[in-house]
Amino acid sequence: MAPRNHTAGGLLRLPLFLLIWGVACIAMWVPATHAVILNDHPTSQSFFFSGLLGLFVIAVIALSLGNKVPRYGMPGQLLSLLATFAVLPLFLALPVQDALKNTSFLNAYFDMVSAVTTTGADIFADPGRLPPSVHLWRAIVGWLGGLLMWIAASAVLAPMFLGGFEVTAKGEPGGGGATPVLMQKADPRRQLITVARTLTPVYFALTLVLWTLLMMTGSKSLAGLTHAMSVMATSGISSVGGTEAANSGMAGEMVMFLFMFFALSRLTFSSDTVSTGDGRLDRDPEFRSGLLIVLGVPTLLFLRHWLATFEVNSAEDGMQALRAFWGALFTVMSFLSTTGFESADWEAAGQWSGLETPGMILLGLSLIGGGVATTAGGVKLLRVYALYLNGLGEMERLVHPSSVSGEGAGNRRLQKNGAFVAWIFFMLFALSLALISTVLAALGTDFETSLILAVSALSTTGPLTEVAASEPIMLWQLVPSAKLVLCFAMVLGRLETLAIIALLSPNLWRS
Repeated sequence: MAPRNHTAGGLLRLPLFLLIWGVACIAMWVPATHAVILNDHPTSQSFFFSGLLGLFVIAVIALSLGNKVPRYGMPGQLLSLLATFAVLPLFLALPVQDALKNTSFLNAYFDMVSAVTTTGADIFADPGRLPPSVHLWRAIVGWLGGLLMWIAASAVLAPMFLGGFEVTAKGEPGGGGATPVLMQKADPRRQLITVARTLTPVYFALTLVLWTLLMMTGSKSLAGLTHAMSVMATSGISSVGGTEAANSGMAGEMVMFLFMFFALSRLTFSSDTVSTGDGRLDRDPEFRSGLLIVLGVPTLLFLRHWLATFEVNSAEDGMQALRAFWGALFTVMSFLSTTGFESADWEAAGQWSGLETPGMILLGLSLIGGGVATTAGGVKLLRVYALYLNGLGEMERLVHPSSVSGEGAGNRRLQKNGAFVAWIFFMLFALSLALISTVLAALGTDFETSLILAVSALSTTGPLTEVAASEPIMLWQLVPSAKLVLCFAMVLGRLETLAIIALLSPNLWRS
C-alpha cells in the first residue's frame, strides 16, 4: 500500500492545471468507448489517441518537474482556472476537429470554450452533422466544467472573497474577515482535494438520478444523458436540438425543472460556504428571490396573454392556457439558471394569445442569473438582492431620515457595505457588456446581434442566440475575429471581472 499511496501523493503534488488536463484526457476515453460500441472507429480513434497523447505530454512535464514542484496558493489556483477555460480547449478541440474533418480548428476551439465555460453556444447549427460520440463529448466537457465551478467556488473563490463572496464576507473585500468556509487556514491543495472528494459523488449521483428519470419519461439514452449533464452544469447542450425533440414531453421538462433549483442557491446541495446563520434553505435570500422571479414572471406573462385573448376574439381553451403557463414557467426557470432550454410549449403562449413573447425578457433573466457558488452565470441573485435591500433602505430613509434599522434575518449573509461591492461588480459587468458589444459591432455585426451575443457570452447562456432575436443567429457565419472576441467574453463571464482584476493585480484587490 505504501508505494500506491506514494504514487497518489506524487500525482496530487502536480500543478492544478496538469491535474485538470489529466482528467480531461481520461474523459476522452468515454466517447472513444461509446464510438466503438456504435462501430464508429474513426471517431473512436480520434478521442482515444488524443487522450493518450495528452497523458504522454503530462507525464513528460511531470518528469521534467521532478521534485521541484512549487507550492502555490490561491492566486496560482485562480490562474489554473483561467488556463482551464482559455488554454485547455486548444487540446479539447483536437479530437472534435479530427472527428468532424469538415470544420475549422477555430470552430472546434470555440465549441470547447463554450462547453467548458458552461455557455452552450452551439456553433454547429445542425445536430445531425455531429456523430453521437461528439455530442457525448460536448456534454461531458460541459459537465466537467460545471463540476469544476462547484469545487472551485468553495476551495478557490470563497477564500479569496470572489465569485459573489465579496458580498457575503465580513469586512472589506479581501480584508480577511470571517471566512465563508471552515477550512480557510488549511493548505490550499489539501482544501481543494477535500472539497473535490465531498462534492464529486453528490454531483455524479444527482446527474445519474436525473438521467434515469429522463429515460423513464421517454428520452433516449444519449439525449437523456446529455440533457441530464446540461441541466446539472447549466450548459444547455443538447444532442437533439432541444427538449422538444427529446421525446420526453412535459414529464421530462418537469423533471428537469426540479433539478434546475440546484442552480438557484448553493444551499440546495451544500452548506460548505455558509459563514453565518443556520444555513436554512427557506431563509436563504437567493432561493427566495429566485422563487419570486420564477413564479412572478410567468404569472405576468400568463395574465398578459389571457387579456390578449379578448382582443383577438379567440375562445378560451383551458388546456392550452395551462400548457402556455407551463411553457413560460419552464423557460423562465431555465434562462434564470442560465441553462437555456426552451420549453416545447413556449410558443404555445404566443399562439394562444396572438402575441409574441419578446426575447428581451429572456435577456433580462439571463443577466440576473442564478445563485452564488453554483454553475449558473449572470450577475447572481445575491448581488441583485443586495442592491434591492440598499434601494429599500434608501427609500425608507427618505420617509424617516432619523430612523435606525437593525440587521434583519434576511440579510445576515450580507456584509455592511455589500450593496456597494455589488454595485461595483454591476458596473464592471455593464462596462464589459458595452465593450464586447461595441467590439462585435466594429467587426461587422449589427447592434441587436452584437448585444445578444455579448449578453449570451457574459452570462454564459449560449442558447440566447437562438431564441432572443427574431431570427436565430448563425454563429458559424461570424468572422474569425468575432469568434475570438466571444471566446474571451465567455471566459470573462465564467470567471467574472473581479476575479480577473484579482489575478492581474492582487494588491489592488486587497486594498
